[in-house]
Amino acid sequence: MLKHVFKRVTLAVALGTAAFSVQAASNVTGAGASFPYPIYAKWASEYAEQTGNKINYQSIGSGGGQQQIIAKTVDFGASDDPLNAAKLEETKLLQFPAVIGGTVPVVNIDGIKPGQLKLSGSVLADIFLGKIKKWNDPAIVAMNSGLTLPSSDIVVVHRSDGSGTTFGWTNYLSKVSASWKETVGEGKAVKWPVGQGGKGNEGVAAYVGQLKNSIGYVEYAYAKQNNLSWTQLQNKDGKFVQPEQKAFAAAAANADWKSAPGMGVVLTNEPGADSWPVTAATFILLHKVADKPEQTHAVLSFFDWAFKNGAETATALDYVPLPEEVTTQVRDAWASEIKTADGQAVWK
Repeated sequence: MLKHVFKRVTLAVALGTAAFSVQAASNVTGAGASFPYPIYAKWASEYAEQTGNKINYQSIGSGGGQQQIIAKTVDFGASDDPLNAAKLEETKLLQFPAVIGGTVPVVNIDGIKPGQLKLSGSVLADIFLGKIKKWNDPAIVAMNSGLTLPSSDIVVVHRSDGSGTTFGWTNYLSKVSASWKETVGEGKAVKWPVGQGGKGNEGVAAYVGQLKNSIGYVEYAYAKQNNLSWTQLQNKDGKFVQPEQKAFAAAAANADWKSAPGMGVVLTNEPGADSWPVTAATFILLHKVADKPEQTHAVLSFFDWAFKNGAETATALDYVPLPEEVTTQVRDAWASEIKTADGQAVWK
């Protein structure tokens, strides 16, 4: 269980061989997305056994992570909402992916077990629009023969903070529902037609766990670790699929990392019979000019270790580790784009 998910998590970071002489950083800070919190925390716990260097990562949402790295109040930001080319240029930030995961609808309905309920994208959009108000609505019942659904009102739970998870969720709903696209649209924060807000994946998971007949959306690890009932979703190919690591991997299989600014691919509603419709990469943000190069190098050392050693752990938590060719591209970007104030490479 994510019993301490609201607390600051201490991550361990080791300092590798730098392109210049530095001393080990003793206190590196990062903040941002809650989507990757479970894997970052687990990677850090394993890495802590190998080093005494530490960084503090705060799960505050993607919007907060972007704001804090831009303001230089942290050494790295984390976001599930990739910055576009113009914003990356304006802020002089380097963006790179760290891991891939899936966002899942979660429900609290008596008698409904994880993976039993089926939903389509259009029905999901109508629930979050407030058009479908009851669990026994004909549109839900039609795709769930054999399940007994209550006549109870649906309680919608959404994010209250600026969230990359919300960006991916609303981006998906905009792709599958013209009504959603026209009336709400997509973004880290939107004007929700109905429902109540929870802060972070943690907050949404807590609300859904407490509120009968509720529905929300969280990163898959939060659903599993909080014993929530996730749903199946109908994908672009018309197949109902379960959220699982292989379904997230299928959605990411044809990602074009090189063409996207800052490798900022969006993986919602991807084709493929096995693809999970709300798949996403999560990203790290660093300043290209490192005011504190030893701090920046310590951050890169942690993710370098994670890329080399963290795949098995990521898979166990149902995330998808980046392919080796992608991590090679990431390291090349570190070496070529992150410099000290006098132009020396921070990583090589």
